[in-house]
Amino acid sequence: MKLPSDRPSIQAAASDLQLLRKFEPVIRYTQGEPFFPASVDAYIERAGMWINTPGGKETCLVPEGALELDGLTAQRSAVFGSVHYLRLVPPLTLTSGARAVSKTAQRHRREGNQFHPGAGRLARGGLLPRLMDAGFSASLWLRGSVPGATAAAAEIKYREALAQDDRFVYYGRVVRAAGWTALQYWFFYYYNNWRSGFHGVNDHESDWEMIVVYLYETGGRLVPEWVAFASHDFHGDDLRRRWDDQQDLELEDGHPVVYAGAGSHASYFRRGEYQAEVSLPLPRWASALIGGAHRFFGRLTGGNQTPRSPFRIPFVDFARGDGRAIGPGQADGWTPVLIDSETPWVRDFRGLWGLFARDPLSGENAPGGPLYNRDGTPRASWSDVLGFAGMEKVPPPPQEPQVLRKEIGRLEKELKDLDRQIVTLSGLLQDEGARLKGMEGNPHLAKRHGTLAAKVKSDSESLSALRRQRDQEGLVLNAFRARLASITAGRQDEPQAHIRHVARPVETAQVSRALETWASLSVGFLFLGLAGLLWFYPQQFFLGLFVLLVVFFLVEAILRRTFAASLGSLSVALALIGLGVLLATFWKLAAIIVLCLVGANLIWQRLRELRG
Repeated sequence: MKLPSDRPSIQAAASDLQLLRKFEPVIRYTQGEPFFPASVDAYIERAGMWINTPGGKETCLVPEGALELDGLTAQRSAVFGSVHYLRLVPPLTLTSGARAVSKTAQRHRREGNQFHPGAGRLARGGLLPRLMDAGFSASLWLRGSVPGATAAAAEIKYREALAQDDRFVYYGRVVRAAGWTALQYWFFYYYNNWRSGFHGVNDHESDWEMIVVYLYETGGRLVPEWVAFASHDFHGDDLRRRWDDQQDLELEDGHPVVYAGAGSHASYFRRGEYQAEVSLPLPRWASALIGGAHRFFGRLTGGNQTPRSPFRIPFVDFARGDGRAIGPGQADGWTPVLIDSETPWVRDFRGLWGLFARDPLSGENAPGGPLYNRDGTPRASWSDVLGFAGMEKVPPPPQEPQVLRKEIGRLEKELKDLDRQIVTLSGLLQDEGARLKGMEGNPHLAKRHGTLAAKVKSDSESLSALRRQRDQEGLVLNAFRARLASITAGRQDEPQAHIRHVARPVETAQVSRALETWASLSVGFLFLGLAGLLWFYPQQFFLGLFVLLVVFFLVEAILRRTFAASLGSLSVALALIGLGVLLATFWKLAAIIVLCLVGANLIWQRLRELRG
């Protein structure tokens, strides 16, 4: 196979470090991002080691400042259900937390590194998603969560480390499997402040993120073919893009460009703002009911939008790329550190790389290391670097023609064998048919005739199955030949033919200040209104609730400038509610009318048949 002229390449005999440096990424961050890929050594020096036992007791095993990287590999026995974890920020008092928040806010203003969200995320959804969001926020009081000032304290510690060592580090790993050479780039962050800094889903101490570049060998050189980015809510094939995908994959001098989510550090192929909705799990019947209702109202009101569950919480992952950039050709470059499965701190520490918040949903708990999940089991992205991005079924380009030629040869042989079986069985059936015909008209041969007839039926079915198999295998053979001819001619599939669900940035919403203010405050006003109804008008609570919802619905429609369409939807909804009330009240009369109409229609149809 010829070396592609439009791609960078490197000698297959190059060292792991040379391979990683050749294709290392450029990461672009959003303005206001306070955390960047750091050295784990500096983090460990500033963290302590703790353990949480099943009874909820927390014990400091190694105090802050006394831990070293080698200390992670020490064997520490514990009872089942215990969790070892690092802790960067010790428990904060009200005073120390306020001081940390004030200090970081002043620095951001002084340096001009402030985040401006634009249109508020709550204004991008309706009233029901905002109610879901209120429930999600309230759940943080009940489940474990990271205290709000922890992000500011973590940033101060990160700044102190950066002042002593201003390197930006990635941890590189090279894996060779099934003809592919996978280059893994792992990035460690002191903190994930998506919730506290960018109105996202969660906060947690430390963060591990990763991308992979997949290379194949041809002519003694390694060539990039695929790039996979770890990202929210996407798995397998959807994580990767082909090197020639000009729609999604951005390259700078042969280096893939990553747009990191603000605070979340999730990796995206394109700059923009991504709607990261958290949908509440619903039974299948409820999802079907919502979809049907959406389509029904859509037909009545002239809408044709894709059905979306109203039971979702809107979040935005900002990956604007308008902040700091790190990588080749940028003001800040990389310092690579090689790791593998035998690196002691990677292999031996199964605890959490940060605070264990005791969150049953795990979103606020720190992550495990690059090799392990939070529960200590191996990460799929580490143990199965090909399967992680759906690559286990993708042969390297030089191997695919060989596979196809082998399969074509096997199928050609199989088709010849099927042809022989068909000819043999066809002749046998003709002989059996002649014998069967010869027995007819002789009652004393009835038993033998029946036996032979059963065999004829069985052989006929076998012949039909062979012919179907022959036709099907022939279609497969033609497809393989066409695929081989296409590859030989240098034609490739569409770069995104493998993708089922693609992350696309949403259009930057343009909303009025009034709508944004209303979206932020309306749910609070609704709860205050409900409290007032319960206090002043408890007997009319449900009527008052209905009136409140209608008022809120109309205010929303006016601010979104969809009053006419919304009024139509409201009218239809009220009409259906009224119909439901009438049916519930006069169900007997309604049943009689329906039965009479159905009966009269049936009589009319049958009379038309008689006349016909």
